[in-house]
Amino acid sequence: MAFTLDPELAAVLQALAEQGDPAPPPERDDWRTLRARGVASMRWMASLLPAYPSGYPLVKASSHKVRSEGGAEILVRWYERADSAPGSAVVYAHGGGMVAGSVDLYDAVVAGYVQATGVPFLSVDYRLAPDATTGTGPVEDVFAALSWLGGQAAALKVDPRRIAVMGDSAGGGLAAGVAILARDRGVPLAHQALLHPMLDDRNLTPDPRLTPYVAWTWDDNWTGWHALLGTAFGTDDVPEVAAPARVATVEGLAPAYVEVGELDIFRAEAVGYAQRLADADIPAELHVHSGAIHEYDRLAPASRLGRRAMEDRKRVISSL
Repeated sequence: MAFTLDPELAAVLQALAEQGDPAPPPERDDWRTLRARGVASMRWMASLLPAYPSGYPLVKASSHKVRSEGGAEILVRWYERADSAPGSAVVYAHGGGMVAGSVDLYDAVVAGYVQATGVPFLSVDYRLAPDATTGTGPVEDVFAALSWLGGQAAALKVDPRRIAVMGDSAGGGLAAGVAILARDRGVPLAHQALLHPMLDDRNLTPDPRLTPYVAWTWDDNWTGWHALLGTAFGTDDVPEVAAPARVATVEGLAPAYVEVGELDIFRAEAVGYAQRLADADIPAELHVHSGAIHEYDRLAPASRLGRRAMEDRKRVISSL
């Protein structure tokens, strides 16, 4: 059966193509070019949202420093609405294929969730592979942010039993890894929201049916995972918290919301992970959006698909 790209997404991609000749894709293992392209793409996608902070008048933000694995100091940014009621909170990990992205580039994304739901968010500027960290470094950074928030719960008026972790793309994989660490280290976690998550370093073989549509390619995936895992890449030494699809058992993990596009190379691993959770009787809500490519919601936030996904996410966040 042939796939069909959603018409609203097709129109956006056609408009982008008409703006000029696209740059050639980066060579496999060229993480610097992949990072540069990722940052440029994130800046453009941020321009589709109201500007931060002026476009989010109800949201205020404050930046803090957190100590992570090995004493590394990372930035976290706390967003809250002036009228936020005490209770739940979300720790957010941005996307970027393990090699790109920042809290600053996700200001409007995170502020948008906070303004829409009234639930405060802690956004994590985790270290990027391979120059800042490798292996479990990024997931330990996000876990350090979760632990910091738990320690600051009283001051920030947060119930430590109502904290969730959330992320998109690479950040979705990190969120899943943090859920594993939270289970193994006895840290309360209310929920994990995984948006088109990057879960499996073994996903390297192109699917010719998807190839015409993919926004994040199998070569990109190879580069991102190799940058993160280094010499462990492709071996049995990959830590399961770095590539959560490898986790031996999902028993005891937090309930999950999993969302992915039909035309995303992460579809099979996202669906498989949700199925494993469901098989273990862990509440798992799964959405596979027809005709959707990777990061479809950020490419076309006003589209039918983008609005539907946002409504689902707002519902989940508000229910914490």
